[in-house]
Amino acid sequence: MQSKHPICQQRVRKIPKQFSWVDQRLVREHYIDACSHADAALYLFLITVCDHQGLSYYSDPVLMQRLAMSAHVLEQARNNLIRLGLIGWRKPLYQVLALDIEHSFERDSQVRSGQGGPMPIAEIFKRIAGKRS
Repeated sequence: MQSKHPICQQRVRKIPKQFSWVDQRLVREHYIDACSHADAALYLFLITVCDHQGLSYYSDPVLMQRLAMSAHVLEQARNNLIRLGLIGWRKPLYQVLALDIEHSFERDSQVRSGQGGPMPIAEIFKRIAGKRS
């Protein structure tokens, strides 16, 4: 296995004083696979601005302006993130939720069946191969 070394040593990231992080399970547990670009943009914005409890108060007009989204696209992104168990929302409050096992995208049978969002390409090929048998 090849070891990793920073490309730009002078700009290695350091943990800032303010609170913010991206949980790697977003990728490992395939949540990101079910997100549109708008979903991912909204989620990134929310995890960047939330406090230590995952809470933030951003209004729809501000989010639409900052993310260059229409009201319809913002509503769809918010609803998909709620469906995936990534955020909670009670106007005007957002909460970025912990990525708990019981809410894992891999375990969400409705999403895995393709009823609520994009399906991983591997799943599509498995279904095609299964129909040919």
